[in-house]
Amino acid sequence: MAQRDANPVRRRSIAKCAMAAIAFVALLWWIQIVAWMLGWNLVSLGVRPGHVSGLVGLLTAPLVHGGFQHLSANSTPLILLGTGLLFGYPRSWYLVLPILWIGSGLGIWLIGRESFHIGASGVATGLMFFLFFSGVIRRDRLAVVLAMLSFFLYGSMIWGIFPTDPDISFEAHLSGAVFGVACALLFRNRDPRLPWSRRRYSWEDEPDDAPDPIIGDEWKLPDQRGPRV
Repeated sequence: MAQRDANPVRRRSIAKCAMAAIAFVALLWWIQIVAWMLGWNLVSLGVRPGHVSGLVGLLTAPLVHGGFQHLSANSTPLILLGTGLLFGYPRSWYLVLPILWIGSGLGIWLIGRESFHIGASGVATGLMFFLFFSGVIRRDRLAVVLAMLSFFLYGSMIWGIFPTDPDISFEAHLSGAVFGVACALLFRNRDPRLPWSRRRYSWEDEPDDAPDPIIGDEWKLPDQRGPRV
C-alpha cells in the first residue's frame, strides 16, 4: 500500500515563485544601473581563474554584468527557469541555488582562461540542466512538464558549453551544466513526486471473462462458453 508523505511540502503559488525570481533579477538591474550612473567598473568582482584574489568572484560574479545587453540576455532565463525551480522543487531549491552559484564560479576558477569572468549565465545554464535532467531522472508529472518546458525554451544552452566565441565564458556555462546535472542526481528523491494521472474508463473495471457487448461470449473457446438456450 502506498504511504503518504509524512512531511508533506506545501508548494507556493507559481505567482509567488515568479515574483521571487523577478525580485532577484530586479536586484541585478539595480546594481547595473547604479554602476552605470556612478561610472563604476565592477569587472574586478568577477572570477579570475588561478588567482586567490579571484575567489571573491565565487560570491560576486553572478551579480555583475558587462552591460545592459549582457544583463538582458540573462534576465528572462533567470526569471522563467528560476520560477520553475522554486515551484517544482520546494525542498531542493535552497540547496540547488547555492551549489550552482558557487559551483559555476569554482569551475571557472579551476579551468577558466586568464580574464575576469562575470555574469549569471552559469547559474542560468545550471538551472536549465537541473530542470531537464531532474525530469529525465524522476519522471513524475510535474518534473517532466518542467523538463520539457525548460528544454523547449532554452535547449540551445547546450551549445554554450562549447568554446564557440572567445568573448563568451563557455567555462561558466560548462561548470553550471556539470553542477546542474550533479544536483539533479543528488536531490532526485528530495522532493515529493506527483504521480501520473489519467482517465479511467468503465471497461477497465470489468472482469476479464465478461461477455462482449456485441458478440457476447462467441470470442471464447467452446468449452468456456456458457449453456445455450
